[in-house]
Amino acid sequence: MTTLPARAERRCHNAVNPLHSCIFFSPDLGAEMGRIGIEDPSAAYFATRAAAFGPVGAGAVTATFHNFNPELVARHVPAVWETASPDTVLGARLRAADTTLRRLLGEEAVASDAMAEAARLALRATEACTPHARPLYAAHADLPVPEEPHLAFWHAATLLREHRGDAHLATLLAADLDPLESLVSHTATGKGMAIRWILSSRGWRRADWEAACERLRERGLLEAGEQPVLTEAGTALRAEIEEATDRMDVAPYAHLGADGVERLTELARGFLRTATAAGAFPASATGRG
Repeated sequence: MTTLPARAERRCHNAVNPLHSCIFFSPDLGAEMGRIGIEDPSAAYFATRAAAFGPVGAGAVTATFHNFNPELVARHVPAVWETASPDTVLGARLRAADTTLRRLLGEEAVASDAMAEAARLALRATEACTPHARPLYAAHADLPVPEEPHLAFWHAATLLREHRGDAHLATLLAADLDPLESLVSHTATGKGMAIRWILSSRGWRRADWEAACERLRERGLLEAGEQPVLTEAGTALRAEIEEATDRMDVAPYAHLGADGVERLTELARGFLRTATAAGAFPASATGRG
């Protein structure tokens, strides 16, 4: 296995992943989902990410998405498939990715040699992804690779994101953090989502949040106080979780090699700067909000 510089895989993921996730903050996704009859934002999100599974029920979505209140999931799944089939949703999702990337990056970047190179590198990295115990990755890996380079890049970014995400859930289970404890402890690092965004988008109540905080305090992972602040032990645990995720996710980047990872990171960062300047990521989705 190729030796990579320290945390090179994490740096590459941090550059590539937003170019996958930007469609979830895009008005283009809402418009495409509205055209197929799915107008509720939560229903659209569940359908968009779960469509690769086929018409699954609430249990599969709750398990694989991890940090959503099961009551919120059950409110929309499996009913959403009565409005639009998974194949219809996948088509709408790809159209939204196309429109979003063209709008955020511009036609010149979409058609550039740099985009074609990024797609080749990202797809090469996915050759070393493995489906074992990675359900969201495995489901998306069964989908065809789009022909256009910017959509092939988006597809590869999706595979890399879900591959790492599935591994990350395994590390959270090993750390004995339940879904809401995972969110609280991540927010307490200063890098997670804003509390109000979590409560509104994940379907939890303030009482649920406070109960999770209290459980973490009892374990010595969270300081006393209104705002979640990690103790030394909590900080160490979150660091261990990230390091373990890196170890479980290193294979695609090791397969790409140090030079390939550096180049893909460079290309993705360039695209990311352009997308960020175009307003791709609302502050409410991050700890800044």
